[in-house]
Amino acid sequence: MKNNIIAILAALLVFILVFRVYAVPVGPTVTYVSNTTMGNAGGTMVNETNNGSTSGIAGGYIFTINLDSNQKNEKWKAYVGNVTGKFALSDSSGYAIYDWTLTGSVTGEVYATRASGTISWGSTNCSNLTHIEAENTAMNHGGAQDNITATFDAQDNDEFEIAGRTIVASTCYTTNLYVDGAAPGDDSFEEVLLYDGTNFIYAAIIENDHDAYMNSNEPYDFQMIVAEDGRETWSSSTPYYFYVELD
Repeated sequence: MKNNIIAILAALLVFILVFRVYAVPVGPTVTYVSNTTMGNAGGTMVNETNNGSTSGIAGGYIFTINLDSNQKNEKWKAYVGNVTGKFALSDSSGYAIYDWTLTGSVTGEVYATRASGTISWGSTNCSNLTHIEAENTAMNHGGAQDNITATFDAQDNDEFEIAGRTIVASTCYTTNLYVDGAAPGDDSFEEVLLYDGTNFIYAAIIENDHDAYMNSNEPYDFQMIVAEDGRETWSSSTPYYFYVELD
């Protein structure tokens, strides 16, 4: 009896290990909804008199003014949306013998990478500064104010898992995307930088039906930003490959 119990426990352990090894992020079906961007504002008229009234002449005076400009950043692009899914027992052709559609709160991560090949999820971990600077170079992000390094400037991620492996809290370079037009105070919409030994990866933590970047009644499950080619002469679009891992 004791040997049978040991055998059962060993088999269960093997099952758990196999499940953790093969529970990797997968490419989702993507449904395009819309896109939007800010317009470029026209010139702002400046016409002052020497005393702020229509009766004073302006010639010969020096006027001190402060200018505040909100300019579109074409070195970055963003993706926002919702996540649905299911767990399935399927064959190589996609035919399922059974599946479990997820209802209620969906948890997990959304990943995006420029790499078109296979990602080594089992060896994926936090990006270090060398990886980030290499991506800055690859994407022509030379500006110190808004490059990848400046945007993901703190190692303060929450703990999460990739393919059964734990990413320890406060070890990955992280940023938090805005909620209702302002930086969140509760670490909502966290995004971290990862590396699999070859490829640079962005990871957005899924937030189920959370208030999003705009002040509206439409919640989203994820928000993420990814780098676009920063060259002034760039007139195309960099493709990214998306993956989803559901917990």
